[in-house]
Amino acid sequence: MILILREDLQESAPEYQALLRYLDGLDGIEYRVHRVQGAEQLLSEVYLIGNTKALDLEQMESLPGVTKAIRVSREYRVLGRHQDDARANGFTYNGVEFSQDTLHVFAGLCAVDTREHVEQMLRALQENGQVCTRMGAYKPRTSPYAFQGHGKDCLPYVFELAGKYGIKVIAMEILHEQHMDEIREALRQTGNPTGVMLQIGTRNTQNFELLKAVGRQQEFPVLLKRGFGITLEESLNAAEYLASEGNSQVVFGLRGMKTNLGDPHRNFVDFAQVPVVKRLTRMPVCIDPSHSVGSRDAGPDGIPEVFHVTAQGVIAGANMVLVDFHPDPATALVDGPQALLLKELPWFLEDVRLAREAYEERRLLAGAQPESNG
Repeated sequence: MILILREDLQESAPEYQALLRYLDGLDGIEYRVHRVQGAEQLLSEVYLIGNTKALDLEQMESLPGVTKAIRVSREYRVLGRHQDDARANGFTYNGVEFSQDTLHVFAGLCAVDTREHVEQMLRALQENGQVCTRMGAYKPRTSPYAFQGHGKDCLPYVFELAGKYGIKVIAMEILHEQHMDEIREALRQTGNPTGVMLQIGTRNTQNFELLKAVGRQQEFPVLLKRGFGITLEESLNAAEYLASEGNSQVVFGLRGMKTNLGDPHRNFVDFAQVPVVKRLTRMPVCIDPSHSVGSRDAGPDGIPEVFHVTAQGVIAGANMVLVDFHPDPATALVDGPQALLLKELPWFLEDVRLAREAYEERRLLAGAQPESNG
């Protein structure tokens, strides 16, 4: 069961203390308090764990400071979309709204290689009206001898340049709890010119200790990629690990499944599950067409397959697109063959706009249909 508390209810308030005393007295019930800073107000939710079926909803809603009680109807207690659940389906970070109704493109370098390439990429984004990007500083690689990323050494100039070109959010993968400290320190040293969305990559989707550590902080939102060899349910439970520790500002990423059934694409595209994730949870959904396709190949219509796959995800309702670009893919240190060219960025963004327009028209069409009794 979830208790939604009165907006801006402070921990020192008598109603708050009275509520906790009542909850402490419930037999067989544990609780966790989640306090989330929204765009304008501090929001508090209490998650009751245990035999909550015996609790009466009306009685719980009458408790001091409680505005609504929600009975959990899905396994994903914090992030799930429950019956009669009117909570927001997103969050705002550094002035950018992320929800199941928005769409943002995170075009950028899979791996930071040189300062010059970072600046070229960010300048192109600014010229095309973009405020989000992806920049890989820490790179997990299959081979121990492959380039592992520049790590903390590149963070200061990446953040400085992001501020110079008006980038508000950088999606950046981390592999270890220590990387969060390095990012914090680099942001502090550079005057906090931008924001960072921590990315948990597909290899770490079930690194539960990392998930708990990232979940315990609420400074940075999180992009969690689906594990490439596990079920959707297992990956959604990984996202719930983050939220259960306190950070519910989570975007769920679909990046293709690891199977030869997807050949010749790098991974089997799973973007048909965009609406599934949105139905089961309140998380915004990201698609990663670059790691799904894995090449710049184009079809006989002249449209790159990355464009086609992106459009499929966007027209299904995706809220975020994580896509690889590079000023010179031939010299890229990671995933050069799949990186799009900077000159293709305006084309890509216009193609995304067309797909999003089609999605909005489909929503209007669906809304005009009579309700089914079946």
